[in-house]
Amino acid sequence: MKIQFESNLNYQNKAISSIVDIFEGQEICQSNFSVSRVVGDTLGITENELGIGNRLELLDDEILANVQKIQLKNGLPQSKKLSSMDFSVEMETGTGKTYVYLKTIFELSRKYGFTKFIIVVPSIAIKEGVKKTLDITTEHFKSLFDNVNYDHFVYDSSNLEQVRDFATSSDIRIMVINIDAFRKSFTDPSKDTKANIIHRQNDRLNGERPIDFIASTNPILIIDEPQSVDNTSKAKEAIEKLNPLCKLRYSATHIEKFNLMYKLDSIDAYEQKLVKQIEVANVKIDDSSNKAYIKLLSVKANPRSAKVEIDITKNGNTSRKTITIKDGSDLYELSNGRDVYSGYTVNDIYIEKGNEYIEFSNGESVGIGEVIGDIDDDSIKQLQIRKTIEEHLDKELRLTSKGIKVLSLFFIDRVANYRTYDEEGNPQKGKYARWFEEAYKEISQKRKYKTLFEDVDISADIEKIHDGYFAQDRSGKLKDSTGKNKDDESAFDKIMKNKEKLLSFSEPLRFIFSHSALKEGWDNPNVFQICTLNETNSVMKKRQEIGRGLRICVNQDGERVQGFYVNTLTVMANESYEEFAKSLQAEIEQEEGIKFGVIEEHFFANIPIKNEEGDVEYFGADNSEAIFAYLKENDYIDSRGKIQDSLKLDIKNEKFEVPAEYQNLQAEITSVIKKIAGNLNIKDASDRKLVTLNKEVLLSDDFKELWERVKYKTTYRVDFDIDSLVNKCAEKIANELTIGKIKYLYSKAKNKITKVGVEVDLDSVKEQFSDVEIIDYELPDIITYLQNETNLTRKNIVDILIKSGKLESFKNNPQKFIDGAIKIIKKTMSIFIVDGIKYQKIGNDSYYAQECFEDQELYGYLSKNMIENRENKSIYNYTVYDSDVEKGFARSFNENEDVKLFTKLPSWFKINTPLGGYNPDWAVLIEKDNEEKLYFVVESKGSLFTDDLRDTEEAKIKCATEHFKEISTETQFIQSNNFEHMREFL
Repeated sequence: MKIQFESNLNYQNKAISSIVDIFEGQEICQSNFSVSRVVGDTLGITENELGIGNRLELLDDEILANVQKIQLKNGLPQSKKLSSMDFSVEMETGTGKTYVYLKTIFELSRKYGFTKFIIVVPSIAIKEGVKKTLDITTEHFKSLFDNVNYDHFVYDSSNLEQVRDFATSSDIRIMVINIDAFRKSFTDPSKDTKANIIHRQNDRLNGERPIDFIASTNPILIIDEPQSVDNTSKAKEAIEKLNPLCKLRYSATHIEKFNLMYKLDSIDAYEQKLVKQIEVANVKIDDSSNKAYIKLLSVKANPRSAKVEIDITKNGNTSRKTITIKDGSDLYELSNGRDVYSGYTVNDIYIEKGNEYIEFSNGESVGIGEVIGDIDDDSIKQLQIRKTIEEHLDKELRLTSKGIKVLSLFFIDRVANYRTYDEEGNPQKGKYARWFEEAYKEISQKRKYKTLFEDVDISADIEKIHDGYFAQDRSGKLKDSTGKNKDDESAFDKIMKNKEKLLSFSEPLRFIFSHSALKEGWDNPNVFQICTLNETNSVMKKRQEIGRGLRICVNQDGERVQGFYVNTLTVMANESYEEFAKSLQAEIEQEEGIKFGVIEEHFFANIPIKNEEGDVEYFGADNSEAIFAYLKENDYIDSRGKIQDSLKLDIKNEKFEVPAEYQNLQAEITSVIKKIAGNLNIKDASDRKLVTLNKEVLLSDDFKELWERVKYKTTYRVDFDIDSLVNKCAEKIANELTIGKIKYLYSKAKNKITKVGVEVDLDSVKEQFSDVEIIDYELPDIITYLQNETNLTRKNIVDILIKSGKLESFKNNPQKFIDGAIKIIKKTMSIFIVDGIKYQKIGNDSYYAQECFEDQELYGYLSKNMIENRENKSIYNYTVYDSDVEKGFARSFNENEDVKLFTKLPSWFKINTPLGGYNPDWAVLIEKDNEEKLYFVVESKGSLFTDDLRDTEEAKIKCATEHFKEISTETQFIQSNNFEHMREFL
């Protein structure tokens, strides 16, 4: 199988354009250069090998203006000045960061002619991951970019001809290089045998240094995980030696954010369902109070005391509580007379830093984080393995029929616990492997899983379904590793190259055991369970742990399958889900810089506003700061921007009001405030419930009548007047596209010659910007360019340009004009397509069958996204909602007596549109005055305001309106933000 890559994911395209648009106004431009030999400290041309490099013609103020425009649109703080050509993109793990920067490469080349790109990575794992992605996306990118010629390679000091090709080729070249390959000593490499080969003169390159070839190309650097790449002064210096045109920095956890251009943090990714939701399970025993349970949490010097967790009996119930104890405290008394605590009187509390513990009168002691009376460590691990297998098989029952293979990942601290060796060096199963096989054989015999094991010989196949991915030493023996050594490449090579194989049903392997060093650079979209088996407390961060399984899963066709119903990652934890969530949040706050519950001054700046002409503008930084000041003055937030309870309460009670001058944006401003994150929405596995069908309602006459009016499928055709489109495009370009002349910077300065050297006299610097009347470059073929981008005929394009009267603007700055014209024409075309759409019913035999409801299993979480339906009000016993707005509708439908029947329309109910499938929210039957039956299909939205960011969605809703007009005159399709608004249609 091959993993399929989607090229039109909105969030990814937004990340790509956020970088590409930095160079808006740059014409397609390349530089020829001569490769030079370094002789001492002097550059002397010794040969004329022609090469191709990147060249940038935009001025700093033009780049800064582009940067600020992008940041405003993306709701990010605007850069005050262009301090460097470093640009940061923050993307949550699992959202396709590598794909995004690879596609950005091709967009930068297509629009501006840039051809030389270097991807700098921090580790072997990430290097292998990037190489694998480059390998499997070759056909994909060639199909997207007109079979563009390009090549990629991983830098290898033994194959320096690749470096020469990188410099001299006129096609796109992508080099992947580990920072370790060029950050060692390069001050005087001829005297340093440990210096990287890249800095040494080489006979295979006619005496040149590889670094000189690379630097001459003025490459665009893509730094993958910069917090681990240029995190030392030596690394920063080495990167500058590459002479980059700019540095594009991609990570989920930047330490330094230079000119942040796009942000998709863990909260955004979760809310948009771009990653799996996280489900945390932990192993406990119900009857854990039969022993004296004592866990030491902390100690305090003054007064000397300690916090411990013990089991306390009260009113006949025993529960685990945290209490404070001191010298002489008797746990028998504090537990309300539980006999198991006899003899546990505090003898002494030791507070020495790093050696804190409590000693009891019976001679037992317990240290920080340690537990007396818990089940033993091996028992916990065996239960973790067992529960992971059960979670795995439960998902196989649900997902195998959908063509989705389920994988589980175990992290272990010591390879010997999975694979060991006897005295003769023969491999033997470690305790984890034995425990796994014992549990798997037993669990597979359960009747529940019978359908999974028909015609399967478990005893014969069991060794094939699990395997370990570990580093090997020279003898071939598996070993523990750090993830940074040469030996680790064997493990990474194996797991990377087998990524697609692992996803295929033909490969029996389903359970992967790996050393905990495999924490970055590798993941697999079909990892649904992660279990960490540790000798001691885990040192792996939770974000590293869950990051291996966050990606949206794929089916056997390599296509991603969306939705939380399918995409749930179960983490087998040694702690409660509350503790896990708390720890994960702390990591996110630390690593991503997210301040949960904190409003910042720029948060409202990108609220879209329609001006009088109907075009989208933005609220802006000044207005956003005014709202921030208003919230602060009214004590709705504290000095740090932390939301206070008073604001939450006023919003809940609908008493919150914005200043009078912003009343028209009350809903939008309130919406921004509501989205400020608190805890991540991590769900407790035990809270998940299966939604069941009410067969009586499903088969009732009322539902049959409702379904009869919504079930039919349609086809469509688009009919519009091309002359009207041409005229409208010309009008839009005439009114909206004004391109000024290219500005050049004229500067001069005096030089000072001193003992230090030749210096610039800063006091003498003079700079002057001027518009140049004479254009000294060739005008591109705008007709062909626009034709390729819009698919209009050459005559149509010519007519648009002539009628617009803006060809003089084209001469001022051709590329910027072309970019603007393309946007205007495409937007105008999309409106014409929707306005001219005609739907036609596909006979009476093409429809969504009522029986489809019985084929779908639906789950929800009682405390998070489910509301119980009144009897006979819906075909389901619960409604699973996706937002507070949907929750409000579900509650109103249940409570209103006029609503006889309603259902949330399932994800498989889709209407075809030119812009993709569309899934409305509700089908509703209302009985008016106990006589007239009214049928509705409802799209529920938090706001009825539409803006440029929702053009596609708005167009789909218009298409749906035409669809329902065609299939039923008795059915109304409406868009509403609450039930009271919906009443207007009754």
